[in-house]
Amino acid sequence: MTAPGSAADLDWLERRLGYRASDASLVGRALTHRSAAGADNERLEFLGDAVLSFVVADLLHAEFTTADEGELSRCRAALVREETLADVAESLGVGDHLRLGPGELRSGGFRRRSILADAFEALLGAIYLEGGVAAATGVVERFWRPRIEALRLAPPLKDPKTRLQEWLQARGRSLPVYAVEAIGGEAHAQVFTVSCVVPGSTVTTEGRGASRRRAEQIAAERALERLESEEDDA
Repeated sequence: MTAPGSAADLDWLERRLGYRASDASLVGRALTHRSAAGADNERLEFLGDAVLSFVVADLLHAEFTTADEGELSRCRAALVREETLADVAESLGVGDHLRLGPGELRSGGFRRRSILADAFEALLGAIYLEGGVAAATGVVERFWRPRIEALRLAPPLKDPKTRLQEWLQARGRSLPVYAVEAIGGEAHAQVFTVSCVVPGSTVTTEGRGASRRRAEQIAAERALERLESEEDDA
């Protein structure tokens, strides 16, 4: 069963996102949470997440020609995080068009930031399927270009370990513990596997990289994403 869409959805999408869709059922599915009956937006969310990450990476690569891989990765992580997606979705009024199940409606799911962020990614996935890379890029550029340009005026982004430490300290929680779990590869091309354990929680993540520091940063980034997601869902 395909989630219903409407002409009002298509008009809203064109007015607010600058894209005129022709497949109302696809747009309807992108706006349907898994709590509702029919086909939901989880597959489209998966696709939209990949599209957003790629387009933002492409824009950053073109904009910051002297930035290294680590700097570009930190910028992308800041730009595609749930908080940013939810801000964009709220500004567009996505919550007014969501299809939610009775339970989510009663609990105010149309305002829940994780649901809004997922729905925006699903919409982007739908736009990509219908209009291709050019259409999806146009939408992302419209809403992310000002954010990318603002990075030029902002102080350098803090690395994931620092951000995780500050996030925990702000909440009076214990600092994370890092440990090298494995070192593989040839002597000239070693791969480090590092764990990150957040005391007092169930969060344990791993990161792999060509150096211990890089592996720790990846593990910290994943831990912070999980903690922020858990806090949003609470």
